[in-house]
Amino acid sequence: MEIAALVSGGVDSSVMVPILKERGYNPHIFYIKIGIEGKDDMMDCPSEEDIEITSFIAKKYACSFDIIDLQKEYYERVASYTMDSVRKGLTPNPDVMCNRMIKFGAFEEKMGYQFDRIATGHYARQWYDNEGVSWLGTAVDTFKDQTDFLARITYHQLSKAMFPIGDLPKSEVRRLAEEYKLPSAQRHDSQGICFLGKINYNDYIREYVGEREGDIIELETGKKLGKHKGFWFHTIGQRKGLGLGGGPWFVVNKDTENNLIYVSKGYDPIAQYVNIINLIDVMAMNPSIKLDDNQVIRYKIRHQPDFKTGIIKLNEKGLTIISDEMISGVAAGQFGVIYHATEPIVLGSGVIDS
Repeated sequence: MEIAALVSGGVDSSVMVPILKERGYNPHIFYIKIGIEGKDDMMDCPSEEDIEITSFIAKKYACSFDIIDLQKEYYERVASYTMDSVRKGLTPNPDVMCNRMIKFGAFEEKMGYQFDRIATGHYARQWYDNEGVSWLGTAVDTFKDQTDFLARITYHQLSKAMFPIGDLPKSEVRRLAEEYKLPSAQRHDSQGICFLGKINYNDYIREYVGEREGDIIELETGKKLGKHKGFWFHTIGQRKGLGLGGGPWFVVNKDTENNLIYVSKGYDPIAQYVNIINLIDVMAMNPSIKLDDNQVIRYKIRHQPDFKTGIIKLNEKGLTIISDEMISGVAAGQFGVIYHATEPIVLGSGVIDS
């Protein structure tokens, strides 16, 4: 079996190379270059360092190594989606779209089609059942699980995916990196966007959308409390970065037409809690999955280790999650991911509607 291994220089993708070798594969290592062209000053983690580490690993394990430049594709498919979304007042997730459009998308078009499987360092699991149907499952390490970032890949992409570290806890991945004497063993996990390095998200948005001053208004009283630099820098449920005293303050609404941010004071104000989440553009992870009315499910609306529970109601636009508990931070444009009620299986996902 021919394996393309996407290695970024981080500890997770680095460790999967010796794991694949131990399983009898000889992966062809690829480093995908998608840094923002001409914006090296925005990046704390330059691609040169990543490439040096990845090249070292390829030589250490006698693997073929190539650098694939997908900067143009990244801008056209991911950056443009992100900017269009924030201009509309939505809260996009570049990481989710990067997996679908770049790692398993543009790479497949350019090189991946030559390989049987595409391996990445995601914390997730993929398997085939007895009928040959491909499934996406949660990782053993529930705290590091990244299935919420993978829930929008297509069935074809899922069928070719391979996640060699999905059965390992993060602590074991670190231990193996030390054992294998990999240069990434002590490297901190990236908090950046996709694998662009540690780019500050607001700097990323500012570069393409700019700034426009507007008022911050208290929801209950209509009182102007301060100024912001553009509604697109803020998301529902946000607590930090508002620059207001006497808090805590939470963003509870946005008026995108008039560039206004509404906030409410207190510890998790009731104004930001809902138990109804509408999803549009709903897709199942494989053809065998059928979502039913009143089906009991688990779900996530953001990257976090814990699941919420509820039921789903089907409708003409997609479906509605009726949560068992009131939750905060439901932001239009983000993704809601639906999981089996009891099994570690991703059923599907949708885009959160306003």
